[in-house]
Amino acid sequence: MAVISKATVRIAAAVALAAIAGCSAATQGGPPQSTSKGRVAPAKVPATRPVRLIGDGSTAYTGAQPHQPRPARLKPGRKPPQFVVFSWDGAGEDGQKLFSHFRAVGKKYHATMTYFLSGVYMLPTDKAELYEPPGHEPGASAIGFNDVRGIKDTVAQMRGAWEDGNEIGTHFNGHFCGRNGVGSWTPEEWRSEIEQAVSFVRNWKTNSGLKGEPPLPFDYAKELVGGRAPCLEGQRNLIPAAKEMGFRYDASSSGGLQTWPRKIDGIWDFPLQEIPFPGRDFETLSMDYNFLANQSGSTHGDRAMHTAWGQQMRDGILDAFDRAYQGNRAPLFVGDHFESWNGGTYMKAVEEAIKEICPRKGVRCVSFKQLSDWLDAQDPETLARLQDLPVGRAPEDGWSAYLSDTPEVAAGPAPAARIMPVAG
Repeated sequence: MAVISKATVRIAAAVALAAIAGCSAATQGGPPQSTSKGRVAPAKVPATRPVRLIGDGSTAYTGAQPHQPRPARLKPGRKPPQFVVFSWDGAGEDGQKLFSHFRAVGKKYHATMTYFLSGVYMLPTDKAELYEPPGHEPGASAIGFNDVRGIKDTVAQMRGAWEDGNEIGTHFNGHFCGRNGVGSWTPEEWRSEIEQAVSFVRNWKTNSGLKGEPPLPFDYAKELVGGRAPCLEGQRNLIPAAKEMGFRYDASSSGGLQTWPRKIDGIWDFPLQEIPFPGRDFETLSMDYNFLANQSGSTHGDRAMHTAWGQQMRDGILDAFDRAYQGNRAPLFVGDHFESWNGGTYMKAVEEAIKEICPRKGVRCVSFKQLSDWLDAQDPETLARLQDLPVGRAPEDGWSAYLSDTPEVAAGPAPAARIMPVAG
């Protein structure tokens, strides 16, 4: 493996530059500003499905989410699937049309993904004071808010993404990092942040005035089962609040390794992982921004280097994939932002990685929620054996021998998500 101490230094450098990264809108000086051309047509709720509106009609019950695999318990002696999760922080549809673009990419390569929505993208600027961020004045946000067109376009993509089988998680709201940021919040403050994120989704019609738009075809309070904290800070106090609010996983940890996940107080811990950095003697986190921080330290670096930087990230993801695919089969987690940093270098790298990885035999490109379903369906002894495998290490005597005497029991349905209490 690479020298972890050096990687940690690079991670710290990336966190220090978080004010540049923020989330999807942070580096653009505001929230998504939308256009109407060139996007994937939003999926509509089929007329044959029952629609029961919730509250002001922003959301609705329409039945179970389409295109969800039924998790099955791994049979004795069988090699586990190679799971890969591509996820997006601060997901929103703006003039770059990256949300709709990657929905199309997912369909093409049979990949479902997790889109972490920033709740303030459901709130127009003139309603900013409805947001009461912990430790800050009402209406404060490090990433601004949205406009009505941006809300409409983002909702359309969320609607379609869910109908496609993708997950809508949360990136919480105001993206506060560093001093007085999410790292200093108490469990009670995290609970408030989650409740507000859900409320903004459940009331986007009232807050935006878009009364005539179709509802989201799901109840966010029920569908929301996980998130990623801004700047990967604050997980310790987030976990108790997340557990109370019915979350099943958290993706906020940094510096994880490519090993099988474990739980923290009953919550699956899905960290960004240390992955190879081609041409360097250290590893970095499996996120676009961390490659950027180590390459240019700027979102507008040397144009002459864009192609090389993109190739470096693509190759790093593929090296990490191969290390798991030929080794311990641990899930690979890749985090991204809908951004055009360094000329769209990292978006191209991620798309090329999806194209190479997801069609491979034995590979399942899934959402974090779907991965949670599969893990919860497994026998604890099987999971313990998988968790014992180090990075890149396949069982010495082969999978058949290593998992030969694990129990084979039919898997039941995935655990139901609790409906969270919602403020407002």
